Amino acid sequence: MTFSCSWHELPSEETIKKGATMKQFLSFVRKEFYHIFRDRRTMLILLVMPVIMVILFGFAITTKVKDTQVAIFDPSKDVATRHIRDMFQANRYFTIAEELTDPKQINDVFMEGKINMVIVFSENFADNMIHTGEATVQLLADGTEPNQASMRVGYAQNILSAYQRELAQATAGRATYQIVPELKMLYNPQQKSEFNFVPGVIGMMLLLICAMMSSIAIVREKEMGTMEVLLASPLPPAYIIIAKAVPYFTISCVNLTTILLLSAFMLHIPIAGSLLCLVGIALLYILVALSLGLLISTIVDSQLAAMLLSSLVLMIPTILLSGTIFPIESMPVWLQKLSAIVPARWFIEAVRKLMIQGVEVQYVRTEFIVLCVMIVLLMSIALKKFKIRLE
Repeated sequence: MTFSCSWHELPSEETIKKGATMKQFLSFVRKEFYHIFRDRRTMLILLVMPVIMVILFGFAITTKVKDTQVAIFDPSKDVATRHIRDMFQANRYFTIAEELTDPKQINDVFMEGKINMVIVFSENFADNMIHTGEATVQLLADGTEPNQASMRVGYAQNILSAYQRELAQATAGRATYQIVPELKMLYNPQQKSEFNFVPGVIGMMLLLICAMMSSIAIVREKEMGTMEVLLASPLPPAYIIIAKAVPYFTISCVNLTTILLLSAFMLHIPIAGSLLCLVGIALLYILVALSLGLLISTIVDSQLAAMLLSSLVLMIPTILLSGTIFPIESMPVWLQKLSAIVPARWFIEAVRKLMIQGVEVQYVRTEFIVLCVMIVLLMSIALKKFKIRLE
């Protein structure tokens, strides 16, 4: 009888140590995953924020100018002008929003901010084309945003050139017709880019100082444990928070004065409208930014979180959705509606109207009301949440 015996070699001490080390490593990895999954804010930053950023950058960043709102003043109302009007209406870059009956309405529609360009046909347009071979069209564009205005005028000239080619084909080259476009950039005839970016710079600077820095200052008190000491004083909590915000309000006023002085004397940008109204709108915007900073301070507990939230939630949407760099009317409809909750959009629109266009106070009534509503809502929510967190 034969006995067979199999010998299994026992694991070495080094192999056992490696296995134990790997188990400890995996346990640390699991623990780190648990920490991340438990923190909703971290999950939002890691998973949701990249999706939001791709969508915002994909839809908001475009150099094309779409949905240009056009008004037409046509005293001749003949076959030629109607055909040109139909060509503008059929073009995807233009929308005919209004028909003017009086040239005095031209300035009003620009002041209201509803129109980007006005097309003015000369009288007896078709007759002039037939008898002299030449007719005139005025293209009046809002030059407060010079790059966009140049593109709009370029698209309009292409449509006029296409109509000339149609006439040439219809007559088989027997007659030559020419449409002479007269271009005029209103409010910024020299097409200075400073006219566009200065209002945006003011909005960004005030938001940076008021919202981001004020939220960090309040959160710093929480991190250091000194907020309880402040709350032990006889003053109510709301007074303490407002006292913390006053220095940033003062610094913002100084920065606003500096920017306006540099704009007027160094960049030679005139303040065409009411200086008092401009300052009033700016003060409202500063209060909105301070309310946002206070709201952020009630949500987070660390300075790093406050800075991340301020930069992601405030700075990036302000750059993309305020209309400073990319035209809002070229964005999808849902993104245009989303931009309505960005305070900088309303502030920058008001500053452009007051500084560049020189509008009267009634033309910035909408922006004034929106900023006031934002102050009331943000301050109410922030103060309520702050009291709940401190109890």
